[in-house]
This record gives sequence, C-alpha cells and structure tokens, in this order.
Amino acid sequence: MPNPSILAPSLLAGDHGQLTASARIAEEAGAPWLHLDIMDGHFVPNFSFGPEVLAALRRAGAKQFFDTHLMLDEPHRYIEAFVKAGANLISIHIEPTYDHRGTLARIRELGSKNGIVLNPGTPASAIESLLGEVDLVLVMTVQPGFGGQAFRRDMLPKLQQIDQWRRERDLNFRLEVDGGIDLANAQECRTAGADTFVAGTSFFRATDRAAYASTISRMN
Repeated sequence: MPNPSILAPSLLAGDHGQLTASARIAEEAGAPWLHLDIMDGHFVPNFSFGPEVLAALRRAGAKQFFDTHLMLDEPHRYIEAFVKAGANLISIHIEPTYDHRGTLARIRELGSKNGIVLNPGTPASAIESLLGEVDLVLVMTVQPGFGGQAFRRDMLPKLQQIDQWRRERDLNFRLEVDGGIDLANAQECRTAGADTFVAGTSFFRATDRAAYASTISRMN
C-alpha cells in the first residue's frame, strides 16, 4: 500500500516576524507536518533558523511533526541540538563530505527519524546504498537556498527511480519533494511516487489553506 499523502508547509515562506503565527496557520489548515529549512550560509548561500527557533515554537504550543531539513556543510555537529529542540525528523544532504551512514544512525539513536536529501544535480544512485537505513528520502525539485523558485519537472524520473527501488526492496521510507511545489505539480509528483509535499509560497499565498491541505491529503 502506498503511504498516504502528507503536506509539510515550509516555515521559510511564512512571516519571519511572526513565526509562531505562521506555524499556527499551517496547523489550523490541517497540515500535520511543518517543514523547517536550516541553512548555514556555506552549503547554501543563505541563512535561516537555528535550533532555538524550534524550541521557541514548541514552547509556544506547536504540536506538528517537525520535519527538519539541515542544509549544512557539517550536519553531524548539530543533530543533538535539533533533537533536543523538538525535531521529529532530521534530514541531511548527501553532497557534503562527512560520515553519512554514521550520522543517520546517530539521528535515530537520539530518538528522531532520519532522512537523506538529494540536490537536483545529484543522481539517485548516490543514495541507493542508504535506502534501507532511512525514514525519508527528499528529492529537491529546485536548487536549495531560496524560496519561490520554479519547479523542475526533470526531477520526476528521479522520483520514479527511487520509488521503484522502494517497491522492489519492500521498503517503507517516505518520499518527499521540495521546491516550487503547487497543487498541479504535486499531483505529477504523486504519480511519480512522492507521498510527502513541502509547499511554501503556494501554501501561504493560497486563499483557502485548509482546502489546499485537504487536496494534498486526498492525492493518490
């Protein structure tokens, strides 16, 4: 059975002056996950949040599943801080050089789910050997670092390949997409195997966010 579809609104697209309010908007719309983009200004040319933002959201009452995407050169140095701050899942990129397998194992040891991430220019084969050790695979459908970019349809075959491996090996990781996602291309991604959808700009600008979340949840 395919995993049910889940919407993970990206807090990066919310109001940075009112992050708690933005998180509440996503929760009240019916989105069970909240996507948190963590940028270090090195791996990607931008900065965003640190673990204290997650902790502050939790103190303010945020109950969502915190889907925490570390766009960092050295993610292994920070996973403990993010778990303590309230991260439910921590995903790390394959591209920087560090102990990927050891870091994924450590995330689980600390009590969080783990994920591995691929940039658009990175082939699916780069993470094939790790598929049995992850709870989520995130395929970037834009070059990470900035919101508002256009969805790259040429990433659909990558989703199809990873989904094929998942089915052939009877694995149950979630397959997430992030970058320029809207209701139209989310359905294309779902058809290609994705089941978890990070939406930033299109979600927060939607006139009816509850309807947006409901539409995603019903995709199959």
